[in-house]
Amino acid sequence: MDLPKSGFADVLTTTFPTAKALEQRRNEAYEAMVELINRAKATGRLREDFDPSDLVLIHMANAGVVNATGDAAPDSWRRVVALLIQACEATARGPLPPSPEHDALDRAMLRASPTDPAAPAPDESA
Repeated sequence: MDLPKSGFADVLTTTFPTAKALEQRRNEAYEAMVELINRAKATGRLREDFDPSDLVLIHMANAGVVNATGDAAPDSWRRVVALLIQACEATARGPLPPSPEHDALDRAMLRASPTDPAAPAPDESA
């Protein structure tokens, strides 16, 4: 599989429905992430309204930064991640907009598949 420089984020933010073993591992990682999120909330360090889909969105956003800055500013992602981590702390002020629907995020991840030419085109009506 030929993934761009942000390959790790691509694996976390893309679905591969025909790669059953990869999907199983991605689902296992997701469940572990949910457990970690719940533990962080229980300690009071992570804001209560943080949703597991937020981590997917953070990876997608950071992949965009990595792809956009490339060799010109290769460490830019570090600042973005620091800003995002601080925004997720329980001391953050103000409510967040609603999380995307999980089915909608799954569809976005399917469309993001860099190696699946059969992936459906974006649904313009959604």
